Amino acid sequence: MLLERCSSAISGLGFHVHGDRTTRVSLRGAKIVPLCTRRQKRLSTRRGSALSNWKCSVSTTQEEARSGCSFWSSEDASGSGVRREDAEADESTREAPLLNALRECAEMDAAAFHFPGHRRGAGAPPMMAALVGKGAFAADLPELPELDNLHAAEGVILEAQCKAARLFGAEQTWFLVNGSTCGIQAAVMAACAPGDYLILPRNVHMSAVSAMVLTGALPKYVTPVPDPTWGVAHGVRAAQVEAAISEVRRAGGRVGAVLVVSPTYFGVCSHIGDLAHVCHSQDIPLIVDEAHGAHFRFHHQLPETALEQGADIAVQSTHKVLSSLTQSAMLHAQGTRIDRARLAQCLPMVQSSSPSYLLLASLDASRAHMEGNCGVDSETGVIQCSDHNLDAALSLASVVRQSLHELPGLAVLDSASMSQDSAGIDPLRITVGLWKLGLTGFEADDILRLEHGVVAELPSLRSVTFAMSAGSSRRDAMRLIDSFAALSARYASEVESCSSVSLPSFGPEPVTTETEPPVWENQVMALSPRDAFYSKSEKVMVQDAVGRVSAELLCPYPPGIPVVTPGEIITQEAVDCISAVLAQGGVVSGASDDSFQFAKVVITNS
Repeated sequence: MLLERCSSAISGLGFHVHGDRTTRVSLRGAKIVPLCTRRQKRLSTRRGSALSNWKCSVSTTQEEARSGCSFWSSEDASGSGVRREDAEADESTREAPLLNALRECAEMDAAAFHFPGHRRGAGAPPMMAALVGKGAFAADLPELPELDNLHAAEGVILEAQCKAARLFGAEQTWFLVNGSTCGIQAAVMAACAPGDYLILPRNVHMSAVSAMVLTGALPKYVTPVPDPTWGVAHGVRAAQVEAAISEVRRAGGRVGAVLVVSPTYFGVCSHIGDLAHVCHSQDIPLIVDEAHGAHFRFHHQLPETALEQGADIAVQSTHKVLSSLTQSAMLHAQGTRIDRARLAQCLPMVQSSSPSYLLLASLDASRAHMEGNCGVDSETGVIQCSDHNLDAALSLASVVRQSLHELPGLAVLDSASMSQDSAGIDPLRITVGLWKLGLTGFEADDILRLEHGVVAELPSLRSVTFAMSAGSSRRDAMRLIDSFAALSARYASEVESCSSVSLPSFGPEPVTTETEPPVWENQVMALSPRDAFYSKSEKVMVQDAVGRVSAELLCPYPPGIPVVTPGEIITQEAVDCISAVLAQGGVVSGASDDSFQFAKVVITNS
């Protein structure tokens, strides 16, 4: 029954059932590539499926792409060569199978004797029901037969993941309900055995550190490109990664994977294609933390995606700029350098066995929303996107950037200020520098939020970062401009006297001059992250922790980039750096003592 339902919902997939329940899915439609209005982006889905027990093989002929993929609607009568226009779109393409199944279950008149205890909203806390409505509770359902099982998908979740893989250009896609964090952890677990080296930049998200604790992998850090003007670290160079691989191998080590972040929290991208070439020439998988780049696929003005440039795995937070619910994400895979069966085994270890179907359905709905403006050219077999979903957001972002550029005392991070080491910047991420006004980002954030009702994504010591999306309105954009105009006017008289202000550096902003090393470059690794985490430890006063081996992660948040990782020796510079964050209103994540009066250190035998 499930196979019949899945087969009817994913037209173009041929199912062959064997006695051992191994099912092969043949996807006709070789090369599925999006053709944006003014630029082609080329992606191939050569082989793909959605979960480990489903092995999809995708043909590679253009003829099959033109004639065999009934997933797309037939060629339109106008003879334009595009198989469908928006008005004539194949509803099977646009539909959200998981969302539809959840809707049907939520609307059932059922005598519910299953979890959760609110019983489809009948026992919902009144205050919560008043906030989100009883409809949210009615759809907060467990793994009913009609809703499939995330960890053994064979029905509507499988359908939804297959549709997502097609749209995002992956061979295989998994839905995540614990954010990009669990995707990074599972990818590292699948690629690295205990004792393997994971090559990564220091400005990774804290999830990469937790992945090393889980796996027993050893870190081999490369220094990300510093930006002394902004006090931030950007991407990494291919030559650095190549040198790190050689160094590990000369010492007799094995490299399990390379992990990079692109784009960064500030929207700056690395040359993923160059990194992929270096990794693949030595048969090493490349994992890209693309949490902030899920939208890159859908507009010609945006940077190329990690998959387009050859990454083996890309982990995306679909909720950040696209429209799924917070905590939902996707993991996309291609190629054979990472064992996908092992990856599928790792995912349940870091995801809940009771996943939220609201989160899962929101991923399906977000995919369908973005796919609504796409069609397939019958001659080339490419996806054609209208760019409509993000046109307005990009136009508003351009207006905001230009307006802020013209205000006294402000700086705006953009492509013109990037070095050739960067592969571009996300135009929807707007970072405003405030050092000429003598303000920290935390101070400016308080003024903007409390006096103007403008809420930023990320305040830091030297800047404030704003994220725009398809949900951004002209009214809000004008409000942002007006609030900065007021801020500039208030502090403009101090611009000259504050132009040489030197603000402290911390975490992801480790550089204030060309010659000053990052605060974490002085860290020394004494134990592996896993050994340090599981060693006997004690809490001591922070000042007494200097010179001791850290048993915990010390990480300014946001954006979650570590200053000290488990196994590193705590330095005075690190203590000063974290103290500066706290003094300016930031927080430190990973520490056992949020106030940072105490630190957990390893007890040594000596």
